[in-house]
Amino acid sequence: MDGDVLQSVSSLSIPCNFMNSYTDDCGAQRKDVNRLLSDFHSLFCSILGKCLNQYWIAVNFGIKLSILLNILLFIYASKEEGYDDMDWTSDVETYPPWLRFHLGISRWELYNRKDPNLAQLTHYLATQRILGAVQKTGGTQLKLLISFPNHGQALLKPMKQSRDTETDVNLFYFSDFERHNAEISAFHLDRLLGFNRIPPVVGRLMNVTADIREKTTDHKVSRTFFTSPAGNVCFYGQCEYYCSTEHPVCGRPHLLEVSLAAILPDLSLAPRRSWRSPWRRSYSRTKLAQWEKNPNYCDSVKQTPPYSQGTRLVDLIDMAVLDFLMSNMDRHHYETFEKFGNETFLLHLDNGRAFGRHSQDEPSILAPLQQCCRIRRSTLLRLRLLALPDFRLSDVMRESLAQDPLADAAPLLSEAHLSALDRRLAAVLQVVHTCQEKHTDVIHDDLDRYDQDSLTDRNTKQ
Repeated sequence: MDGDVLQSVSSLSIPCNFMNSYTDDCGAQRKDVNRLLSDFHSLFCSILGKCLNQYWIAVNFGIKLSILLNILLFIYASKEEGYDDMDWTSDVETYPPWLRFHLGISRWELYNRKDPNLAQLTHYLATQRILGAVQKTGGTQLKLLISFPNHGQALLKPMKQSRDTETDVNLFYFSDFERHNAEISAFHLDRLLGFNRIPPVVGRLMNVTADIREKTTDHKVSRTFFTSPAGNVCFYGQCEYYCSTEHPVCGRPHLLEVSLAAILPDLSLAPRRSWRSPWRRSYSRTKLAQWEKNPNYCDSVKQTPPYSQGTRLVDLIDMAVLDFLMSNMDRHHYETFEKFGNETFLLHLDNGRAFGRHSQDEPSILAPLQQCCRIRRSTLLRLRLLALPDFRLSDVMRESLAQDPLADAAPLLSEAHLSALDRRLAAVLQVVHTCQEKHTDVIHDDLDRYDQDSLTDRNTKQ
């Protein structure tokens, strides 16, 4: 089949409007890309769907011939491995939810809160038949990459402890377990705050035997399965922390709660840049980070690109507010899409160590806000709204989490965790109030630009 693909290349053509879809910043590459791809279009469309070229444009923002060939060969090969036949057309509604999610990513957010595809995507993650499961490389704890018949994938984090278990006070933040319900709850909280910067996450009850053991081709996973003395099916994989017979993932006896997160576009299509957070902790049992010792630390940050201009600093403070509300101390790096440069949102990824303690708050998480005394107007307005009795954060969070499939068994967050959200929200607003007493430039007015953009859009349509 690979040979058929390569032999078909020379006989194909591409319409003029294909290249007209490119944005201006492709510049001189247009002519070269058009020449390279001119012979691929018919094959491209017949295999990947008539408008997948739009996906390539919207998500990758630069085409590589070798990547295109790899995708073509992958799709051909996958037909023999249990994947569904693709009947995608020029109608976006024929695309699977994961592809529509990728197409909806913009410079400012991962998804639009009004997009009906969001509900379809979470339903798809919770119900699609499992085709494969392999261990995800990287990270310190066990994660699996789940494959679905429609070529979609999801990142799985398993239940390691009961939902109500508080983090041991003797554990350092970098030694804590990751929690499946924390990933789910973080997505809901991020959405309620209006950020829309966490990929959609949903809870699911999976069969360890049927959905993982019998589907995996990964020996790092398959060879670690065993039956516990209680008769439960368990496995532990290979990872830095907690992958051993002493810390297994176990079904009851086969059923296991997990979180499933939508996968972002492949790095070959949409490269991402990883940034070390200026307020990264030392990850040491004895040493403090520089920001923990210097109360004027933000002065140097504000003079350092990319924090010296644009929205990057208030983006980081948005993330600090989110982390404080859910008590996440494990934020050492963050990522952005390379295509959008420095003027774009931050991805709020990897939230498994959030919601560990409800009885204790960690004020140091708010250091970016406390030291810089800057916050978006839109963020502050949303926080004030969620502090009102009719829109109390704990109430809207409880209502939002009740929509998750795992909520049928038990609440994803205990009432103690929900109450902690209200307490911490009040603490954030108090920090902002204290800043306003000392400074006159606390508020970054992002709504002015929003109003101007909206006015421009209305005038254009008229």
